[in-house]
Amino acid sequence: MAEIGVMIEAQEGLNWERWRRVAQDAERLGFAALRTSDHCLSVFGVEGRESLAVWPALTAAATWTERIQIGTMVSPITFYVPAVLGRMARAVDELSGGRLILGVGAGWNQAEHERFGIPFPDWKRRFDALEAGIERIRQTFGGRRIPLLIGGGGERRTLPLAARVASEWNLNVGDPEDFRARSALLDRHCREIGRDPAEIRRSVMRAYLIGRDREELEARVRRLAEVMPALGDLAPGDALRALRERGVLVGVPDEVVDRMRPLAEAGVDLFMLQHFLLDDVDHLELLASKVMPAVAEMRPAA
Repeated sequence: MAEIGVMIEAQEGLNWERWRRVAQDAERLGFAALRTSDHCLSVFGVEGRESLAVWPALTAAATWTERIQIGTMVSPITFYVPAVLGRMARAVDELSGGRLILGVGAGWNQAEHERFGIPFPDWKRRFDALEAGIERIRQTFGGRRIPLLIGGGGERRTLPLAARVASEWNLNVGDPEDFRARSALLDRHCREIGRDPAEIRRSVMRAYLIGRDREELEARVRRLAEVMPALGDLAPGDALRALRERGVLVGVPDEVVDRMRPLAEAGVDLFMLQHFLLDDVDHLELLASKVMPAVAEMRPAA
């Protein structure tokens, strides 16, 4: 059975009022997970955009919700002293009653590091720091089992790391065959160290835009252009085509379901869908009522 979670890009206009509403709506509507990014700047280059820091936001979400899994996707190790990150994660996990998943990565956005004076070493040193940092983080959990999320499809280091430590592995990809191939490599790395591959949940992250008809889709893509300025110069029809070409799940509910099915058949257990229209409650409700039931019936292909 595949599930759907809600992914919020916290640096793209999130404030406390929106966060409370989204968190409570995500739980009310039955989504499996609620996660936030961990960035210092808009990744779309918008200066002065509202933003929330991820750990205060998760602390609040832990008190506003009772069931839904919460977590980061993902916290760059470059932002934190690992032991301090581990202590924050442990505190939020305790506050939430054991509902936290800690996503942690090597960091990728050089511009925000430079802007805020955060060191950004080369990839090898960042990944070395990630591997060492995970060990330190786990030491601070004090015997609690807090699941770790590892993202990425690197064959040499990322997949072996995921095989060793991940409770969930995430890939930001829309191609089912690519996902299937990398998932098979993860299985192989698990078997090499004697771990059951079934212990690792498989997820993908995708943006979505749905509407009941073409008119509703065009209205939503106009609002999405306020978040993604690159869409602003395009007519609605061209903007919808551009999103589809980028792998965004676009269309009426049946079309979105049809695009998700091959990924579920390739082994995706959880779709983390980026929800950019933070004031559009109906967008989430449509996803929950028309897409989530169909996704729940999807199974991996034999």
